[in-house]
Order: sequence, then structure tokens, then C-alpha cells
Amino acid sequence: MTKVMPLAKRGISNSRLALGCMPFGGGWDAEPFTEQHVKEAEAAVEAALSIGITMFDHADIYTKGKAEQVFGRVLQARPDLREQIVIQSKCGIQLGEGDLPGRFNFSKEHILHSVDGNLERLGIDYLDVLLLHRPDPLVEPEEVAEAFAKLKSSGKVRYFGVSNMSASQIKFLQQAIPDSFAVNQLEMSLNHLHFVDHVVHVNQQAGTEVNFAEGLMEYCRTEDIQLQAWSPLAQGKFSGRDIKDEPKHIQQTAQLVQQMAADKETTAEAIVLGWLMYHPAMIQPIIGTSNPERIKACADAERQASLMTRDEWYTLYVSARGTLLP
Repeated sequence: MTKVMPLAKRGISNSRLALGCMPFGGGWDAEPFTEQHVKEAEAAVEAALSIGITMFDHADIYTKGKAEQVFGRVLQARPDLREQIVIQSKCGIQLGEGDLPGRFNFSKEHILHSVDGNLERLGIDYLDVLLLHRPDPLVEPEEVAEAFAKLKSSGKVRYFGVSNMSASQIKFLQQAIPDSFAVNQLEMSLNHLHFVDHVVHVNQQAGTEVNFAEGLMEYCRTEDIQLQAWSPLAQGKFSGRDIKDEPKHIQQTAQLVQQMAADKETTAEAIVLGWLMYHPAMIQPIIGTSNPERIKACADAERQASLMTRDEWYTLYVSARGTLLP
């Protein structure tokens, strides 16, 4: 059976991978970005395009706004590129400043102000997708709805989504918002297995240790909400990073990934991402590196997902868990 990504069903994107732009622009400090940072972003974007990635993920807070500014410079140098790609950004997190701690803000005023900042830094007229970054306990759904309606009617945002939210949180927002959410972005990887563990540990004591909202995967699949995975490569834990201090089962899983890559004449990155993409939810990994070679190493991921067997998927899953299934 041929499956289609929810984003493709909506006509937003058919890019099976997306590039996360969080590393662009230098450090999370007050230092301005440099021309070298622009060149590095250009190289990362070119590498992504070369392997078929046409979706790019941002947030207003990434490197304190510099990530979007640098990407804007890339677009400025290539004005034809804007209509060839999908740009997604996020809002709702306010970084700590002075005596104020880091906090969340889904107020109408903050959302509208944030999107204006997104667009200004990127040098564009609209976002293809806007995500609410992390749940705000003070949220008023009607206020979010007002902000979204204004953004859509003005042409500033085409589609909306969320990040790091449970099914109940999404439903709570959706009862006030007429447009269905297009995306939910969550941490999912061979190193962060809660999205699978919550399925197999129903009626099991081990299930009390699983940190994943009940029914979330099923809800998103039922509602055709695109599941995106942040940190899908687990910061290189299974594809070459020094992990001598990691638990034995993680080291063994890294060895298993390397062996599978060698046997299949591909890269470790393609195996790790292929494992995620094999899942019937049509998960879209958000690659979080700006290294062109690591980006290109992901090129074979979709093919490896199509070639992976159920037995291989379970072998990787159980190895990464470090314990047998119940």
C-alpha cells in the first residue's frame, strides 16, 4: 500500500526530510552573525537541495533570531529560491532576559508580533507553516484563534501547527480554531523511543516510566497531522560520535547500525532515519545539522526506509531499548 505524507495531502510539501536551521548564525549570544555564518548557511542549504530537501524549519528564538537573519541573506542572494521551498517557523517561547526567566506566550499580541519578526528577519512576505513552539499553560484558545485568523486573512501565514503537544492540548486549541493543524513536531529517534514504548507498554508497569502522551500518535494519524521528528539523528549517537561513556546497549546499537549500513552499502545516517521513516505514520525527520557532508549522508534515508524489513526495524528498536519486549 502506497502511503502519502499528510503534508503532501494538504499540498504543502512532499519533501520526506526537512532541514532544521537552528545551528545557523553562530552562538546563542548577542554577537552579530558574520559573513562566514552566511557562507556556512549557503553551503548547508545547497547540500539539502542537492538531496531533494525543499522544506526548512526555523523558530524565532534560534540563535536569538540570527538563524532566520542568515537564512534571509541566503534567500536575498537567490530570490528565485523562495517559491521552490517551504519555510516553517515557530513562536511562543520567550527567552530569559534580566530578572525574567524563560517563559511561554500564546497571547494574540505576542503571536502577531513574533510573526512580523519572523518575516522581517527572513525577508519574506509569508510563512508556509507557523508552529506554536511549546505549550503555554496560560493559553486562551479564542485568543490564539483571533491571531491565526488575522495572520491567514493578511496572507502572512498559510498553515498552522504545533510542537511538543499532546492530543488533548491540540483538541483544546482546535475547538476554537477552524483550520485543522497541519503539523505536530516532537522528539523521536532511536535514542528517544517513548513514541513507540507507549504502544507496547499498555497494562505494563514499565508504562509508568514512558513520557509520551497517551493516544498522541494515533490521534495525529487519524487527523492527518504531520508528525515531524526533531533530533532524529540523536546528535550523531548512532552515526559516528564518540559514545564510549554511553550505556552498553547504546554502544551495541551504534555497532548494529554501522553493520547494517555496511551490509546495505549506505550510511549510518540513512539507517537511523530510515528506521524512523519506516513507521506507518510517515514521520518527517527534521535534520538538525548544518554540516554539508552530514546532510548529504542522509540522502539514502527514504530508500532505506522502503527496503527495511519488519524484523530489521524491531531488531533496532529492541537493541536501542536495552530490554526485551514484554
